[in-house]
Amino acid sequence: MKRITGSTKLLGVIGQPIEHSLSPILHNAALTEMELDYVYLPFAIAPGDLDAAIAGFRAIDLQGFSVTIPHKQAILSHLTGITDVAAAIGAVNTVWKTEAGWHGTNTDVIGFLAPLQALQTEWGSTCAIVLGNGGAARAVVAGCAQLGCAEIQVVGRNPDKLTQFLQSWHGSSLAPSLQTYPWDALPTLLSRADLVVNTTPIGMSPQVERSPLTPMEIQQLKNGAIAYDLIYVPNPTLFLQHARSQGCITIDGLEMLIGQGAAALEIWTGRAVPINTMRQAVRQHLGMTG
Repeated sequence: MKRITGSTKLLGVIGQPIEHSLSPILHNAALTEMELDYVYLPFAIAPGDLDAAIAGFRAIDLQGFSVTIPHKQAILSHLTGITDVAAAIGAVNTVWKTEAGWHGTNTDVIGFLAPLQALQTEWGSTCAIVLGNGGAARAVVAGCAQLGCAEIQVVGRNPDKLTQFLQSWHGSSLAPSLQTYPWDALPTLLSRADLVVNTTPIGMSPQVERSPLTPMEIQQLKNGAIAYDLIYVPNPTLFLQHARSQGCITIDGLEMLIGQGAAALEIWTGRAVPINTMRQAVRQHLGMTG
């Protein structure tokens, strides 16, 4: 058991709800392996309590914290500086203390990219399809642009939100090849896709028997295409099960979770992070084998 004393430094994650968060599992396993006198705690913070929480964090000398729903945009007004990638995405998920105040970035892009970069694909000629146009889709678009994807096609169900999504990237160097399409355009898009990313909650509890793509739509994916689901429970999702049977390379959201967490922990500690330890800890916690 980790020994906590009066000199133990504090890290944490804020959100609501927060009970389901796997971040304490990831970070405390890594901190123990690194033999650092830190502890990472979950903080359930309601939207109306964010101001008081940030003031309290300064008072208790919190070193840094992760940010999850519903605070990723609201935290911006509490920061004295953010990175370019956080500004482009319009959301922050990692905050650290400086002499000038709280600074923030978004490590979701790093987490999203980690398993893709390991594939060593020539991304310059690839077509990426992003299912959904919410906050997670913004990090995915930024990641696909960073990879150098030739086409980034975002598909959504609400025409007004799609228009707003596209306009929000106007002038940004992160998404020069971005296009948006209504959901009913999928049948004409999927056969060209090299990468399909689900950023919607379809397939997550309580919708575990659903997939964002029908079996017929998944059959349009070419053998060797990459199917990436940001959902990590259940594992694999129905979407990934069907994609795997189609001959696709599949990636689940657990790798993104681990990657973004490792990037944050490196910012806070200035040390290389044992990613395998984080992976083993969360897989054991979730009862996964292999």
